[in-house]
Amino acid sequence: MRTEETDAAAPGPRRLSHVGITVTDLDAAVAWYQEVLGFELLSGPDALMADDSDGGVGAAKVFGPRFRRARAAHLCTGDGVGVELFQFAEPATELRPDTFEYWKTGVSHICVLAPDIERVAARIAATGGRVRVPVREVVPGGPYRWCYCEDPFGVVVELWSHRHEEVFAHTHAHEQERS
Repeated sequence: MRTEETDAAAPGPRRLSHVGITVTDLDAAVAWYQEVLGFELLSGPDALMADDSDGGVGAAKVFGPRFRRARAAHLCTGDGVGVELFQFAEPATELRPDTFEYWKTGVSHICVLAPDIERVAARIAATGGRVRVPVREVVPGGPYRWCYCEDPFGVVVELWSHRHEEVFAHTHAHEQERS
């Protein structure tokens, strides 16, 4: 049986622990991610401060010299991947302009598994988000579908109907058949 200890020494892909997302309204974001995407709240919201505490010193080192105060909450997806939401107070979180700056470094989007992709995309749009690209097929005529949405806080959320490795195993096999 694999454990975290054996995973650390094992070759192969690592598991994703969590992703951090900055939002303009932490309480609204926690509620939205729970209600719309079904994520579970694990802890928080909690205050983060640049102070002499161990957490305060660590936060100041991570976020840099301008950081003074923030709040954070930890949520979890159905497959155990964490989502850490942040709202900064000093300096204040700013809403990005209405643009998807995919050409800049950093995380460009998160992707959520949604077998009921049309329903989830509609729910995102109905709760203050938007659908950026309507549901499309990965391979024409195949069962694998995707779409790009945006949460109410400007975070791009892609939806996939099937697991990543399943889609790529199928599309690779489909490409092999065509060659």
